[in-house]
Formats: sequence, structure tokens, C-alpha cells
Amino acid sequence: MTLATPHTRFHRPPDSDATEPPEARGVARDAVKLLVARSGGVSHARFADLGDYLRPGDLVVVNTSATLPAAVDGRRGGRAIAVHFSTARAEKLWVVELRPAGDMTGHLPDIRPGERIAMPGGAALVVGSSYPEPGVEGARLWMARQWPLRYYQTVFARQAGSAEMPSAARPFSTELVTAMVAAGIAIAPITLHTGVSSAEAGEPPTPEPFEVPAATARMVNSAHAAGSRVIAVGTTVTRALESAANADGAVRQAAGWTDLVLGPGRPARVVDGLVTGWHDASASHLLLLEAVAGPDLVATAYREAVERGYLWHEFGDSALLLPA
Repeated sequence: MTLATPHTRFHRPPDSDATEPPEARGVARDAVKLLVARSGGVSHARFADLGDYLRPGDLVVVNTSATLPAAVDGRRGGRAIAVHFSTARAEKLWVVELRPAGDMTGHLPDIRPGERIAMPGGAALVVGSSYPEPGVEGARLWMARQWPLRYYQTVFARQAGSAEMPSAARPFSTELVTAMVAAGIAIAPITLHTGVSSAEAGEPPTPEPFEVPAATARMVNSAHAAGSRVIAVGTTVTRALESAANADGAVRQAAGWTDLVLGPGRPARVVDGLVTGWHDASASHLLLLEAVAGPDLVATAYREAVERGYLWHEFGDSALLLPA
């Protein structure tokens, strides 16, 4: 599949990666920076102020997927390696990435089908074909955890299944959720279990399992009927809701696997605004952001984030994109 090229272009300094949880820096979850981009301009706040930029009647949709402990020590021909579990494709059948042991980055480029990898407790896995396309030499799949699993869970996490954290919701605290509900802002759940969400440049997202409950579908349709906005928390929520929508933007109960890729050929039909972290240049996530908020607003937000020193990736800062 050939992806379109995102309109958004930016260059950020190498020290803009958030390499540790905000709590390790003495910053509360909901005290990370929040950039609010609207057609009338850009505002800067803290994530705890999110409710100030929403209206009573708005519906905020969150992902209840919990993060799996996906990195396991293994041995390949007597040598230590790291096994990173991604998406479960069937019972006992997983997409994995095999990496060197320790702090080294990058996948092992010489993996071959049929190899046996020894695991703790006498278990083992046998390497099959490359994923998502079979027969690719040097195929890859993702990065080591350095922090306890609790740092990779959101306050909405209920159903274990994600290999990488649905990180747009990480800054939410129970206090913020309470304040939003008390202000008349509704919250509804979906579930989408993420696999290798940090796809490389030009690489489409892989199929992922999702569920949009009937109650959430009703709340989305009711919000729109009342003239209120549907705000997705993250690209995972956006992908799930849009996968459950018909051509007119009505959402139905749905479950299964989605291979939907939003972009110029498939704009958003359901999502009116988006809470998101910051993604790398040329990532397919930028196409999704542009499909929701428009390329000009996204480009403005990223330009401002670079100038103001926002932090990138799952432990970094956040954005609220509110197109007109």
C-alpha cells in the first residue's frame, strides 16, 4: 500500500524526546504541556486545563485497552536477545520483534523463518514469516521498555491487549476526569489494541482489533444530533470510530479487525476534534491528524510546538486539535 505524503513538515531538535515519564521528572501526569490549536489561533496550557477548552455536551471518547508487558528475555543459539510481543493474530500466534539484548536499539536484521527462540520457563517460539508482508528479508518490529508497566497504563485501562500504550490518554488523571464529567462533558469508551503503533516513515499502520460498543455508538450519534462535538483521545480512538462509521458519519456497534488508513482519500466522518501526542515527521499518524483537523491547522500546531520546546513521544506533551 502506497501512502500519501503528509502536508505537515517540521524539524525538531534531537533533545525534544521525552525519555522518561513526567513523574520521574517531578511533573504530575496531567501537568504536561497542552497546545490547543483552533482556527482562531494557538493557546498554551497544562493538560489539567483540558476541560476549559471543551463545552458541556461534548463527548470525549477514550480507549480502554491496557498495555501488555511486551518485552521478554530470550536466547537465540545460546545468545541473549530481547523478544518484543506486538499484536496477537490468533491463539498462541503473535507478531514479534527480535532485538539485541540490553540497551541496543534496532532489530536483528538476520532473522530467518524456522528459527527457535528459547524463552523463560522452558517455553519457546518458532519464527514464521515476516509481517505484515511475508518473504521480506530483514523485516523489523519495535523498542525496549525501561520503566515499570504502571507507567504505560492510562486511567482508562481495563482490557489487556496493547503492545504499546494508547499514549494520548496518559496525561488524564482521575481528578481531571471527575472535573470534566461534573462540567457536563461526557466520556465514552471504545477498545482498540495497538500493535506496532510507531510505524516508520511511509509505512501504513498494521491491522488492529477493535470494538465500538452499542452504547458508545448511540452517544456519538446523539452528540452529533444535538450539535455537540465528538473528541477522540488519540489516533487509536479515531481509527476505531471511523471504522464503525457509514458514509454519512453515523456510527454503529462494531467489532473485528480494522485496516482503515485515514488521509486525503478518506477524511474523518465522525471525529470533530482530537487529543493527541506529537508524532514524527512523515509518520502515517500525521495523515490521520490532517484528515481530522486539516493540514493547515496541523502544520501550525507542529510549527508552534517546535518553537515552544514541546516534548515528543509517549511520555511527552499533548495537543488538542479543534478545527472549525
